[in-house]
Amino acid sequence: MTTIATSTERQLRSALARNVDAAFPDLVRELQDGIYSGALRLTGHRQDAEDVTQEAFIRAYRAMRGYDAERIRQLRLRPWVWTIALNLCRNTARRKSRKPTQGLGRDRPDPERGPEETAVSLLATEEWNRRLDQLSTPQRSAVVLRHVADLTYAEISEATGRPIGTVKADTHRGIARLRAMTEEEGTRR
Repeated sequence: MTTIATSTERQLRSALARNVDAAFPDLVRELQDGIYSGALRLTGHRQDAEDVTQEAFIRAYRAMRGYDAERIRQLRLRPWVWTIALNLCRNTARRKSRKPTQGLGRDRPDPERGPEETAVSLLATEEWNRRLDQLSTPQRSAVVLRHVADLTYAEISEATGRPIGTVKADTHRGIARLRAMTEEEGTRR
């Protein structure tokens, strides 16, 4: 999980303020893995996560091109890009709820894995996606942003527009529900 160090983020913001076109690939390199991982957990589909990640950076780039240098220097990059990505995840979920899939799985198998490894991996992913789907949207977002994307509570608060105390409570309650679901499933086996 990538965390932009304070000095690195400051340098990146300065570079972006000087020349968005030249520095933007560095922003993508710093954040893309975390955005993709979080989007994958929030959407449950590789293709959707790829689309969300790509569109988040496209929108961030377009927005930044219209910002003056001082505004770019003031941005908190991870929460700002995550705000964009979360909105795209919500839009994807809304769009999908209007167009249900017909028996399609959440993901395709990885052709580089053997059949047994693929089956075990897909089953584990499906189980976690099913558990995450049972959380409320604020809890799911808080858990994924904290434990998958490795954002701080302050960054999650900024990205979601929710008070930091609420974000902490959502994360705690979401983890507690996931733990309870996992334990309950373990006793049934």
